[in-house]
Amino acid sequence: MKKLFIKTYGCQMNFYDSDHMSNLLNGHGYETSEDIKEADLVILNTCHIRDKAAEKMYSDLGRIKKIYENNDLIKPIIAVAGCVAQAEGKEITKRSPWVDLVVGPQAYTDLPKLLKKINENSKKKEINLKFPEIPKFDLLNFDKKVGKVSDFVTIQEGCDKFCSFCVVPFTRGPEYSRSRKSILDEVKIMAQNGVKEIILLGQNVNAWKDNTNLSKAYTLGNLIEDIAKIDEILSIRYTTSHPLDMDLELIKAHKNVDKLMPYLHLPIQSGSDNILKKMNRRHTASEYLKIIELVRKNCENIAISSDFIVGHPGETNEDHKKTLDIINEVQFASSYSFMYSERPGTKSSEFGEIVDNNIKKIRLHQIQNTLNYYQLAFNKNMEGLKFPILITDKNKNNQFLGRSPYNQTVYINEENLPVKKHHEKLIGSMLNVKIIKSNQNSLLGSFTKNA
Repeated sequence: MKKLFIKTYGCQMNFYDSDHMSNLLNGHGYETSEDIKEADLVILNTCHIRDKAAEKMYSDLGRIKKIYENNDLIKPIIAVAGCVAQAEGKEITKRSPWVDLVVGPQAYTDLPKLLKKINENSKKKEINLKFPEIPKFDLLNFDKKVGKVSDFVTIQEGCDKFCSFCVVPFTRGPEYSRSRKSILDEVKIMAQNGVKEIILLGQNVNAWKDNTNLSKAYTLGNLIEDIAKIDEILSIRYTTSHPLDMDLELIKAHKNVDKLMPYLHLPIQSGSDNILKKMNRRHTASEYLKIIELVRKNCENIAISSDFIVGHPGETNEDHKKTLDIINEVQFASSYSFMYSERPGTKSSEFGEIVDNNIKKIRLHQIQNTLNYYQLAFNKNMEGLKFPILITDKNKNNQFLGRSPYNQTVYINEENLPVKKHHEKLIGSMLNVKIIKSNQNSLLGSFTKNA
């Protein structure tokens, strides 16, 4: 068989797409390799959220070219897929003329056809950035998907929100929800292949809805209830949510579905109504806080995380202070924060009032220090608690790995095992763990008989 090398950048959805590209091409004579030097086909599955991710791809393309030149190897077919492909198109082959194929995130099911054309005419560049009439999910074969202990399922893609800073509506297209049947069929196959935890993905995952039965609303909360009925599935998570789509059914699922982990990633981006309006988030800080209050009323022990963009055009010291205020009020269990990065074609890129880069760095440092304070405190509060942990892997230090219900990485030392034999059989098991130590980013636990 021919050899395929895939490098994936960015979000979890890209990793999901890479898995399906690999499975798709496996049926057309390719097998995945970890060694780029033996590859007949190299795919870079790219991210376009920030400048650095795109530039890293271009840098990697240059390194790939040198690998084959310096080792006197036959050049493979080189393809760029994903959101940079969609956003920059022909610019990629202009900047890196050794690239043979550019394919957008909605068109990768056409890879076998595109590769056939290249093999027939190696001098021709193939660029496919179409949004197909038949969504890609309807063209994928899930029967061949090899399961892991914890794995992703994309249920929704694209975005109709048009936040002023974001390229997703342009690179992933309008919101599209897979059918309930398609999702449940995939989850059942994954469960048969050994998957114990399902992580539901979407650009706005809680915008997902099933449109096959118009007489009754069926949204993410209902879907989670149905997935929970699959016996082999022990844990359910989802990401990323938008405040506008946080409906009562989903909030109730956190209260009523034991398999749904008590963790919610709900980005606010800024605590200032002025900046939220500039960002076109279509909600206020007060409205966000009301959602958090309702979620916590229904699930008292839930961990809340968020995203923050620092230094958006027009952000003043007062706006920055309001972001710090909302962090102090919510006390997020964890969060991601980034300096604003201008993306060509977005509304924010047309704004004036650019924030000086040094000011951005100072504000980011203040935001991250505050977030880290609450994250460390949250982790510290885990010490002494006991809960079931799904064992997903074992690292080079002979520690077993899992994630807490609140999404923290948990390391469990080998000497704390309840049984000494057949350690490999513990991977995929849900075992009771007591947290004995915490730090900024992870927990240390020991196995215990009672949760």
